[in-house]
Amino acid sequence: MTFFNDSRKTARRIYNKLHLNWLFNTSTFIGNLVIALIISYFFRKLGYGEAVDFVFFISILSIGLWVTEAIPPFAVGILIISILSFGFGTDYLLDTKFPVELFTGTWTSNVIWLLLGGFFLAEGMRIAGLDKALFRFTVRRFGNQEDKLLLGLMFTTALASMVMSNTATTAMMITSVLPLVHAIGKTSAFSKAILTGIPAAASVGGVGTIIGSTPNAIAVGALQEMGVYISFTDWMLIGFPMALILVYLFWYFLKSRLKLKGSSVNLDEILQTNVVVNSFKKKAVVVTVIVTIGMWLTEYFHGLPVAATSAIPILFLTVTQVIAAEHVRKLPWDTLMLVAGGLALGIAIVSVGLAEIVINQINALPISVILVAVIFSILGVLISNVMSNTAAASILVPLAVSLSAPFGITVPIIVALSCSCALLLPVSTPSNAIAYSTGMMEQKDFRRGGIFFIILAPIFAFASVMIWYFLAF
Repeated sequence: MTFFNDSRKTARRIYNKLHLNWLFNTSTFIGNLVIALIISYFFRKLGYGEAVDFVFFISILSIGLWVTEAIPPFAVGILIISILSFGFGTDYLLDTKFPVELFTGTWTSNVIWLLLGGFFLAEGMRIAGLDKALFRFTVRRFGNQEDKLLLGLMFTTALASMVMSNTATTAMMITSVLPLVHAIGKTSAFSKAILTGIPAAASVGGVGTIIGSTPNAIAVGALQEMGVYISFTDWMLIGFPMALILVYLFWYFLKSRLKLKGSSVNLDEILQTNVVVNSFKKKAVVVTVIVTIGMWLTEYFHGLPVAATSAIPILFLTVTQVIAAEHVRKLPWDTLMLVAGGLALGIAIVSVGLAEIVINQINALPISVILVAVIFSILGVLISNVMSNTAAASILVPLAVSLSAPFGITVPIIVALSCSCALLLPVSTPSNAIAYSTGMMEQKDFRRGGIFFIILAPIFAFASVMIWYFLAF
């Protein structure tokens, strides 16, 4: 047995030393391509036409690449736009033609600009030290009792993730609490609660605003293409209460399940850490955050689209030199590439009629449309546990928009909300991965939270969206 173990270790070292990861990725990519071609060959026999067959092939290939990560998710987004432009914009493959701008134009979508504005706000907060100041405020405000401190950390994380990326918020909060976690030990129930509660609050809190989670932006973008405009305030009416309620319920679940009591914890090491903040930059960021979010929330009154007001943080934070060129280069541009590709795929699925074909087949089943909506919400959270929630939303949202009214409006939003609540595995979200990377968590520690949200997230998403729809329309 020792011989075989040593052989495997030696083989692994040789594999890494020779940098053969490219060989694995290449073979995986080719395998996905072959599988997509085989499935598309049988689909072609149904006789829906070359344009539908072509988009179906791209969809299957994209799903495979997103699941296996043979290439990075953002590269899949670029590949989608490239293949669609080549297929529908030239005479080499298809007789059916669409303007190339239909697919490349997703880069100019309101959603892209809204996300970019959010990225600038998050980076400005980080540079000015407001993220750490927010954590220190939480500790001082909620005290040092285990249950109350956990509630404060989770609510702070949830609120921060509504304007910052979930990943950045989790990294900020986990880094801040690590001294405390190391002090009380990995076997402590409070350590488990913190390292489970913070990533969950970051992911679930992200459903509170359009910029809080990428699936939200995908749903808004897809609905916009269908002529349905969801404002920043509209989304908050749906997502904000749902986020806070789910975070509170999960806190209560952790408190009860891990038997947290009112025991006090020593926070001296955290509170004595000095946070050096440039006063001018701090004021500039605070003013920018207030003005930008204020403009987003009052869109109904001034009528300026979010794409226009998203220029406020980009302009203010660069003019005041809070954000410089080197900071801009570090922004998550890969997320924008992935979103643009997902939107392009959704446009193609709808434009060639593939979404209508799928929905017609679903409608032919002996089940009600309400049950179909419930199935979509469950699929959203289940699929997102094993692949990127952005990729899952890119697949499900274009299909959901083709449902009959009112579900063509509500189900895409339900799917987006559900996709952001996948927390079963360490790889389900980057937030989980950050907590797992501390070495203080085991894979099984995520199960309680994952199962909790698999059950409750679709229920709350469905109820929240349907209540909003009937009140708003």
